[in-house]
Amino acid sequence: MEERRAIDAFGAAALIGFASLLAFNQVVIKVTGGGFNPVFQAGLRSAGASLVLLLWMVWRRQPILIPRRILPWAMLAGAIFSFEFTCLFLALDLTTVSRCSVIFYTMPVWLAVAAHLWLPGEQLTRTRSAGLALAVAGVVLALFDRSNGQASLAGDLLALVATLGWAAVALMVRMTPLGELRPASQLMAQVLFSAPLLLLAAPLFGPLVRELEPIHWAGLAFQAICVASLGFLSWFWLLTIYRASSVAAFSFLSPVLAVVFGWALLGERIGPAVLVALVLVAAGIFLINRPARA
Repeated sequence: MEERRAIDAFGAAALIGFASLLAFNQVVIKVTGGGFNPVFQAGLRSAGASLVLLLWMVWRRQPILIPRRILPWAMLAGAIFSFEFTCLFLALDLTTVSRCSVIFYTMPVWLAVAAHLWLPGEQLTRTRSAGLALAVAGVVLALFDRSNGQASLAGDLLALVATLGWAAVALMVRMTPLGELRPASQLMAQVLFSAPLLLLAAPLFGPLVRELEPIHWAGLAFQAICVASLGFLSWFWLLTIYRASSVAAFSFLSPVLAVVFGWALLGERIGPAVLVALVLVAAGIFLINRPARA
């Protein structure tokens, strides 16, 4: 397997941009949920992203069909992707953007633990173990903080389960034949297989449409085009170049920016416990992904 390299200037710039996109997208999902059932919204997003990716792949003359031996892995990734975003969209419907983001973007923590167990050359050092402890402490603090009336324990727990799903998909790219596919094909497999699963499950979570307005359609289009297809396509492409833990490291910016966006755009109240949890999680992710000394 080809060795991934450390982050360079281009990688850093690209990952900072992606982290900002993800942070803003949390606000977009929250707002769009005013017009759509959360799981229905996720299914429509996957369906729209499938179309965008199909057009992109045709334009780039990339193969669309998935080899038969990789197809089971692609279907499994799509199922995990469905579960991840069912949990995330429900979480954002129940709790605040700031709380959800602090918990959801701990993905590098769980990926680092999995990488320690299963990926050669990515073992946890003492420094990274300290980072793990800090990040987990931040998650625990966020989960036990009930001081904010906007908080929801169910929403917080769903965000935690969602981040485990995200880490599982990232790990699959590294450990299974799914990683042999081009980034566009990897993502196409996930959104294509997740769309029908999410749309079929959506009626179980209430009416499909709420108080639908143009802003909700705009939010859905933003997610399908800018995030679920082109944005994640860039992320998967970066995973093929740089080390998985190093790519994930930059996601520590997303909860920081999401807390700011939630406060500035949605008027969310940010209590001291959430701020402390945010600092712990960001510091933990930073330590987890510090390059090991030779």
